[in-house]
Amino acid sequence: MSRLFAKISNRVAHWAGHYVAFVLAVSIIIVWAVTGPLFGFSDTWQLVINTGTTIVTFLMVFLIQNTQNRDALAVHLKLDELLRAIGEADNALMEVEDETDEELEELKAKYLALVDEHTALKVNFEQLTAQAAQQNGRAEAASPR
Repeated sequence: MSRLFAKISNRVAHWAGHYVAFVLAVSIIIVWAVTGPLFGFSDTWQLVINTGTTIVTFLMVFLIQNTQNRDALAVHLKLDELLRAIGEADNALMEVEDETDEELEELKAKYLALVDEHTALKVNFEQLTAQAAQQNGRAEAASPR
């Protein structure tokens, strides 16, 4: 049953994202609006579009959520494989999606500190490189030819 639902939701989500589905939806709205005067803009006329859009929206929420859940899981698995394959990577990140918000904030702070450290090291390296270039330039100017 789960496999059947996944297959159906995949196809419906793919079809719903196609431009033809959008054109069909706009066409239905136009036909509904044009038939308004024929039905005297009655309550039943309004109820038809309200009921139809409510049903479609209700069902699409579940289909889209199912598709997003599967896509997110697939991306997580691919990233986990990349983390596993790279020896220097922090393998603790493979299960980061299961952490609490507080634990995620701690990890974020840790990696922001690493970024700051990297930036400081980069600036320091650039300053040392510039100093070495200046000293090298002075040494070349002072040497006899």
